[in-house]
Amino acid sequence: MGRTEKPLAAAVEFGARVRHRRHDREWSIEHLADEAGLHWTYVGSVERGERNVSLQNICRLAKALGVGADDLMAGLERRV
Repeated sequence: MGRTEKPLAAAVEFGARVRHRRHDREWSIEHLADEAGLHWTYVGSVERGERNVSLQNICRLAKALGVGADDLMAGLERRV
């Protein structure tokens, strides 16, 4: 876990998917963070692709957004 030196394409795409779903719900970063049990600064760094997100936090974000983790992850293996 932690910040990556140069954002990986998969991390950037994952973050964009999280942001898109958050915007669809008209939620702030703070609201998503509260729903997922994460800190808002962490969620912001995920959305910017700055984090290599753990499986646990992928599942937390997906649950909070009401989607499957597979929806957030589909096809990302081609971007690594």
